[in-house]
Amino acid sequence: MAPVSRIYWDSMLFVYWFEEHPAYIERMQHILTRMELRNDTLCTSSFAVGEVLVGPYKRGAPDAAGRIRETLRPPFAEVLPFTNDAADHYARIRAELDVSSSDAIHLACAAHAGVDLFLTNDRKLVGKIVPGIQFIAGLDSDIL
Repeated sequence: MAPVSRIYWDSMLFVYWFEEHPAYIERMQHILTRMELRNDTLCTSSFAVGEVLVGPYKRGAPDAAGRIRETLRPPFAEVLPFTNDAADHYARIRAELDVSSSDAIHLACAAHAGVDLFLTNDRKLVGKIVPGIQFIAGLDSDIL
């Protein structure tokens, strides 16, 4: 069965899931279950992987970092690179939208890959219009 949607997760969603954040873990498990049932593809960027690895390395937990690296690869996740073409998306996003450089990198990787949904917990990004991304929704939306 082909994927229904390609869904990009912003870095914090992985942090909530990997660290079993008490306020978000139930929601993250629900989203993962829904995505699996729908046969969606989980996407993120190599930049997001780097951001997610910061916490384990700060805590001196290289084993946890290794588990994250092993999880965030096919077939579980499609990791999108920040290529020259994505850099062009980045420049346009930074020129046209009031977003941080790091948010623009996430959006650029997702836009270049043509994802259906960009899922985030950053309220400043929710509802932004970025060519190449069909929808940008908050973690609290009922989209999944």
